[in-house]
Amino acid sequence: MNAISVRNLTKSYGRTKAVDSVNLHIKKGELYGFLGRNGAGKSTFINMLTGIIQPTTGEISLLELKNTNTILKRIGVLPDYTAFYESMTALQHLSYFSSLQGAKKSKMECITVLEKVGLVPHAAVKVGKYSFGMKKKLGIAQAIINEPDLLILDEPTSGVDAESAIHIQRLLLDLNKKGTTIFMTSHNLDEVEKICTRLAIMKDGRIINEGTLSELKQKYTESLEVVMAISRWPSSQLLMEATNITGALDVLESTMSFRATNDEMIQEVVRLLVNNGIGVHRISADQPNLEDIFLNG
Repeated sequence: MNAISVRNLTKSYGRTKAVDSVNLHIKKGELYGFLGRNGAGKSTFINMLTGIIQPTTGEISLLELKNTNTILKRIGVLPDYTAFYESMTALQHLSYFSSLQGAKKSKMECITVLEKVGLVPHAAVKVGKYSFGMKKKLGIAQAIINEPDLLILDEPTSGVDAESAIHIQRLLLDLNKKGTTIFMTSHNLDEVEKICTRLAIMKDGRIINEGTLSELKQKYTESLEVVMAISRWPSSQLLMEATNITGALDVLESTMSFRATNDEMIQEVVRLLVNNGIGVHRISADQPNLEDIFLNG
């Protein structure tokens, strides 16, 4: 079952396409990361998913449901900017917004949710006195108050301190473990790499990369920079034989380095060295991280 399906989704403003013919399918139970630079089209995409703006063309399906009222009761949303009633407390907000969704929560249920986001000490404080980070936590609490099947979150940890960000990440992992599908944007690449099961990268309104982190790393690994710690300097003949395997290589003191296009090349070099009496004490190979993939996308 797909929690989110979009087909040929496009949003145009005059001749400018903020989102351009996007196709995306997110399975139930995924914790999906959606990346892109500022202006890539992420917020426009989310606003179409949640019905804030209408697409120019294309189709959207959430939880494979057609009834809009049913969909609204089963999703939770944290938009890029959440407006609150500044004269109301956090408890009043959760009570009010849960009733709007057709299932008003008790005071204790609201406190339980505020505890999940770390706002219990400020439950009775008017939101007008909240910091930006506290409002972000309240926005997340508001998104999860009715135990949604699908959470759509735009930058859930931006503007909060490091400890709060870790707390929110753990909350998302816990919700996902219990079956909630989560679709989230984030500028925190370490966060996405740590918690997301799959991800997509948007650029100029299009999806340019999509898959698991492992799949994206494999796609971007044309060659690995391999460094071997060896027991002694190879002979000229041995260096020539190694070069025939690797192409260009460098030997400096007790290390040998080269670029490998596959694991077999590394194994062949190790075999050559060991068979000629040279010990290989350590091998390191640098793979691209999510930042490398993001910047080179």
